[in-house]
Amino acid sequence: MANPKILIVDDEPNIRDLLTTTLRFQGFAVQSVSNGAGTISAVLAEEPDLIVLDVMLPDMNGFSVTKRLRAAGYTSPILFLTAKDDTQDKITGLTVGGDDYVTKPFSLDEIVARINAILRRTMAKEEEAMIIAGEISMDQDTHEVKVGDNTLDLSPTEFKLLRYMMLNPNRVLSKAQILDHVWEYDFNGDAGIVESYISYLRRKIDPIATEPLIQTKRGFGYMLRVPKA
Repeated sequence: MANPKILIVDDEPNIRDLLTTTLRFQGFAVQSVSNGAGTISAVLAEEPDLIVLDVMLPDMNGFSVTKRLRAAGYTSPILFLTAKDDTQDKITGLTVGGDDYVTKPFSLDEIVARINAILRRTMAKEEEAMIIAGEISMDQDTHEVKVGDNTLDLSPTEFKLLRYMMLNPNRVLSKAQILDHVWEYDFNGDAGIVESYISYLRRKIDPIATEPLIQTKRGFGYMLRVPKA
């Protein structure tokens, strides 16, 4: 899904601004509000794909907001932010309908990774089985991948990497973004592994493609180039 919509809810302006800037840089469409009432209005107007919701709000707490949203039929994921690292609070948050829980102070990289991980889980159910990007077709149910009429034999990691690039055609993806989506946010390995797997894909794709499809944008990352419709 292109540009998922994220709603940030926090009564601290600096946190709202920091998260808004960071998530927009990551390619999300971001809106922010400062209280529970604004959250409910924004959900009714925009139907965000995910909410980053502070538990402590000036008018009502995040748990109450979540209960009202779930009762109204809002089903998209909610990621709680809280200053309390308390097990009972975490249980409460998950019980009322939250999907994950991050304690302040938090790492921006962790927030981005948690959001991406949640969206991968929730949006996977909505995706079509077949992805097509230029000459490449991928069946997500059978894991069959073809370049034209030629079938590719890919490892699980190669499949995940190509899938991510096919979902973002003609978009430069940084090594950090690729690591996050392909190796998950808890991966602690060297970013050089991305270069290795890009090389593996090229060796398999280039000989059977009409032209090189995976491009290196030096200093930025990698892009799967496909003709624009």
